[in-house]
Amino acid sequence: MLSTFFVAAVLAGTPLLLGALGEILTEKSGNLNLGVEGMMFMGAITGLAGSYYYEQGVISGGGTPSGFVSAAVALLTSFLAGACGALIYSFLTITLRANQNVTGLTLTIFGTGFGNFFGEYIGQKAGGYVAVTDVTKKAFSSLNIPVLSDLPVIGPLLFRYNWLVYFAVVTAVIMAWFFNRSRVGLNLRAVGEDPATADAAGINITLYKYLATVIGGGICGIGGMYMSMVTTSGVWVHNCVSGYGWLAVALVIFATWSPARGMLVALVFGGLTVMRMYVKIPGLPAQIYDMFPYIATVLVLVITSMRQSREHAQPKSCGLNYFREER
Repeated sequence: MLSTFFVAAVLAGTPLLLGALGEILTEKSGNLNLGVEGMMFMGAITGLAGSYYYEQGVISGGGTPSGFVSAAVALLTSFLAGACGALIYSFLTITLRANQNVTGLTLTIFGTGFGNFFGEYIGQKAGGYVAVTDVTKKAFSSLNIPVLSDLPVIGPLLFRYNWLVYFAVVTAVIMAWFFNRSRVGLNLRAVGEDPATADAAGINITLYKYLATVIGGGICGIGGMYMSMVTTSGVWVHNCVSGYGWLAVALVIFATWSPARGMLVALVFGGLTVMRMYVKIPGLPAQIYDMFPYIATVLVLVITSMRQSREHAQPKSCGLNYFREER
């Protein structure tokens, strides 16, 4: 039971980790993008649609679709969709200096509508619903790593997940190194903490903010693609993201803006989201289970504010537009 619960927590926590990593990268540049839910929706439908149309094109030409190519198409299209949503946000907040909170919320509304509209539209054109073939579903199924997957106990716990789980972990590790060891990462942190000082040091504030926000949005889009290709098994389900974007924002706070801690916190959040299926508490309503991740976030916020740790605090300029003339 415990091992099954752990595996379910990892699978449920992976899209949360991807969404959180994208938002951490964004907030490290000083941009507070609350449009994670919208970007995940955009990535969910475009990733599914990319694989679906690739398959249909190959089949109509008399060929056989490749699971590897189909997965690559889903990865690329979902990243581009999330990046496109983030680019809209960046243009409005960095170039036009619009309010970041309002713009992020608007992006969430836009992305949610975008995903659900095109999901239903493509489904009607496809004859009722959109679904990829078994070739693509197999490409997103659990891997069988020689020797490692067959190890007792450890094999099922660590080496039998789909490739997106390992992609998320590798992304988190690279991002942790990037922020703490690379010159560009340290410059990005400087932009998020004090853009005026970074600007005076010759750092291109606009470029760093644009790149971090757009790439972060792309990672969020991949998190959405996980929902449509893995969670719902390659079938478009209306509102499939269903609040995971907001949970990812909460995870960022829980992880105190650290990609390394984000991996552990994503596992905890994943466990909290699937707890009602594995841990039955008599008389406890399902809605209370859904509150657990947010209750945990509130507790972490209280503890973090009491400790007043600069290392674990939100970047100082996060949510504030930079006006060079006020430097």
